[in-house]
Amino acid sequence: METSERTLRLKSVSYREAILRIISQAGAGHTGGDLSAIDILNVLYNRILNVSPQTASDPDRDRFVQSKGHCVEALYAVLADRGFFPSAELDTVCRYGSRLIGHPTRAVPGIEHNTGALGHGLAVAVGMALAGRLDGRSYRVFTLLGDGELDEGSNWEASMAAAHYGLDNLIVIVDRNGLQITGPTEQVNALEPLADKFRSFGYALRQVDGHDIPALVEALASAPFERGKPSLLLAHTVKGKGISFAENQAGWHHRVPSAAELERAWAELAAQRAALEGS
Repeated sequence: METSERTLRLKSVSYREAILRIISQAGAGHTGGDLSAIDILNVLYNRILNVSPQTASDPDRDRFVQSKGHCVEALYAVLADRGFFPSAELDTVCRYGSRLIGHPTRAVPGIEHNTGALGHGLAVAVGMALAGRLDGRSYRVFTLLGDGELDEGSNWEASMAAAHYGLDNLIVIVDRNGLQITGPTEQVNALEPLADKFRSFGYALRQVDGHDIPALVEALASAPFERGKPSLLLAHTVKGKGISFAENQAGWHHRVPSAAELERAWAELAAQRAALEGS
């Protein structure tokens, strides 16, 4: 395994540990979706996005909008690691007076836009990308959507606008873990054939295993996938990824691990770390 790949995989283990710790301390959090999205966020912030604490106000910085705002614990873990705010502040998540609340807010360094009402992030990202085009800026706009929020029609309105304006500075990522709060997406409100739908709305589309670090790096680094079109990365993920008893379980959409579950999760993550360090 190449050193760079091992480094990113070890970061994913550390991020999963941080997610479980802060959710446990806060007594609230969207564990399953945090764990399905964390490898995507890892690659974005450590390999792809042209943004840092030092360039956070640069008008040409890349923008990231986390439309699936309920999975903010994953974003907090990555932002803290990248130095946008002190890592010690993670221990204040959801405490009285903390700026680290249960959904993204611009009060937190590194967060571009408040999200949480599902279905709004893509429209905001389209506006940012169009503004960049009109202002002659070089930045790109990335947004992460959950598959459950694709039930919201605003996503498809925004998609039509993105295609109409040829926003190839827009990269949309869908965390396709197949589960939403009330069960499998295909039982709640069927999305398939999802790739065909996105293509029909004017996206250049690629699909990837959302936990395959090298594949994520390669796909995201190659955007735009086609000049003159917005890019759509359909990332096939596993809800609760990395914790065996949480994987593919809708009940872990919003759930705090018990003390026994937390101990078991620590052991699994420790084993993953040991395997990587020995590879």
